[in-house]
Amino acid sequence: MCNYLFTLTKYVMLFMFGLYKYRPSMEASAVLFCLLFLILLPSAASNDCPVSHCGQTFTNVRFPFRLIDTQPERCGFPGFNLRCIRPRTMLINLPTSGEFAVRSIDYRSQRIRIYDPLNCLPARLSNFDLSDSPFSASYFRNYTLLSCPNDASLDRFTPVRCLSNSSILTLATASMSFVTIMTGNQTGCRITGNLTVPVAEPPDQNEFSSDVEDDITLTWSKPDCEICEAEYVSCGYANSTTQTTKCFFNGGIPKGSQVFRIIAFAMAIPAMAVSLAIACFMCTKDRRSEVISNRRRTVFNGTTMVFPDAMVVPPNVVGLDQATIESYTKVVLGESKRLPGHDDGVCPICLSEYHVKETVRCIPECRHCFHTECIDEWLKMNGSCPICRNSPSPVHVVES
Repeated sequence: MCNYLFTLTKYVMLFMFGLYKYRPSMEASAVLFCLLFLILLPSAASNDCPVSHCGQTFTNVRFPFRLIDTQPERCGFPGFNLRCIRPRTMLINLPTSGEFAVRSIDYRSQRIRIYDPLNCLPARLSNFDLSDSPFSASYFRNYTLLSCPNDASLDRFTPVRCLSNSSILTLATASMSFVTIMTGNQTGCRITGNLTVPVAEPPDQNEFSSDVEDDITLTWSKPDCEICEAEYVSCGYANSTTQTTKCFFNGGIPKGSQVFRIIAFAMAIPAMAVSLAIACFMCTKDRRSEVISNRRRTVFNGTTMVFPDAMVVPPNVVGLDQATIESYTKVVLGESKRLPGHDDGVCPICLSEYHVKETVRCIPECRHCFHTECIDEWLKMNGSCPICRNSPSPVHVVES
């Protein structure tokens, strides 16, 4: 090890244990480095509530949410407990409505998307109640359920799939005039129930909608961590008894100390740069006798080979050509925002949530999907999937 780095480490240890007294002969940069190291050391302390995940999911679990059996109770707010039942599947319990699976969590806008893990959300909406939970819905829309014979002329209407079978078709409509027409003639349709469906956007004028089978988007107002999220700092309890919260800087340091940290880092960067420059110079001087001028050594199949500098070729980054990239499936997301491949809520590359009418591209072998602009740039420089690292092969059929 370089003697200078060893000496610097020794000074740090002596200073930490109070055994060092300043000597004029010691390099000023080393002294400053030691002092700033000790100043910044507390700021590097780990957070008491680290981020957690459920298997391979890209959804981070952090305050106010808490992953049961992984994070302590102090790391979550009442009503925000999550349960990981299998890789990529988290459940949240709504007190009077039961457990729902979590599709995604948007901490900045304080929204959570949930769905029925058994894939029949309309069957559970008749008893859906948020009164005892910390969540609420922005808007609601009322639907009437109609049960009609399978031989009725209903080809132009989309049935509720999980409530229909080979003999009965179930329709959901918000139009009372349509209900009157369908139950008043000879179609054989009858009213079987009513649903109040939470929706993320104001109800439109369409008589029929797939809202009854789409994910439910809920919001929360308490605890209010929007300011913390907007400033990219963590949110946590200021007092767990009163359930008041505040923002924390990285590593659990209160936000009020940010000015001190900025000043400390501003002093630390030049000092560390000078110390490293001196260390590199000393290391280079000590190892000069070991360096072979204008040559590079490498090991190939156990044999050491020596090459002149002129023969050393920098490694090339090999990606895919544009024609191959364009051959992969490209899809425009609809209202349900469901992907043709793995159903993730966010793009794994930019970590942004998918939105309606955005274009995604999927790699055929592994069926991982991404924003088109994200994966196109990636594949131009890397010939493998950014998640599973499988190398895809060209596909000659393009889905329109």
